[in-house]
Amino acid sequence: MRTAQSLPASSWAYTDSPLGSEILRAAWHPLTLWAWMSTLASTAYILPQLGQADDPACVLSRWSRNLLRSLHIEMEFVAPIPEGAQIWVANHLSWVDPLILMAQRPMGTLAKAEVAAYPLLGRHACRAGLRFVDRENPTHRATALLELIRHWRTGAPFLLFPEGTTTTGGKLAPFYEGGLRAAFRLGLSVLPLHLESPDAHYAWTGEDSLPPHIHTLCRARRTRVRIRPGPVMAPHGDEGLWLRNLRNHLEPHSN
Repeated sequence: MRTAQSLPASSWAYTDSPLGSEILRAAWHPLTLWAWMSTLASTAYILPQLGQADDPACVLSRWSRNLLRSLHIEMEFVAPIPEGAQIWVANHLSWVDPLILMAQRPMGTLAKAEVAAYPLLGRHACRAGLRFVDRENPTHRATALLELIRHWRTGAPFLLFPEGTTTTGGKLAPFYEGGLRAAFRLGLSVLPLHLESPDAHYAWTGEDSLPPHIHTLCRARRTRVRIRPGPVMAPHGDEGLWLRNLRNHLEPHSN
């Protein structure tokens, strides 16, 4: 086992809608300016390396660690992260979740199709071979699953968010089970990780616009995220029971 480091963390700044005058005024807050400047500097330096890197996942992991220092997210690991799982599986609260987990080890992940159109990040993510899926399109989901299977057969580590969307953490959303069932049938071990935050501003859900959420994180002097690793789950026995046990490890825990 290894104990994951607790880093002051952060995010990248992407604008998916026009910034209104209120957000522009708010952006001049010193904490916001510092977070944006450090984020953009890190992004401008590291992301162009993705297309040329022998292992883009290592570049993304390093980028995530750098960004996780800008928003002062305090990560607490309830237990050491066990070794031995090719696939990590987590519940999904915020767009920061994959940064937190990819900072712990280099690995690929599946992103929603819209990410490919993100300014700056999308272009380099495509060059890096990041996998995208339109979750509303069954044909596209099936094609993405076939690509995942080919990727997993190489032994490369991977991160999955089976809910396919973010929640406030009160309960899990329905799972897209295709990837999990494929992992079971391929004989791949998975590690469930439950994410939670006592700070209500961490979650990013529904139709919320991204720029105000980035601003909120920038203004917060700290944002706490607790990560609870489960046991490494080797595929054996009944597939349906294995899936239910995996889901139970991702359910909210009472303190």
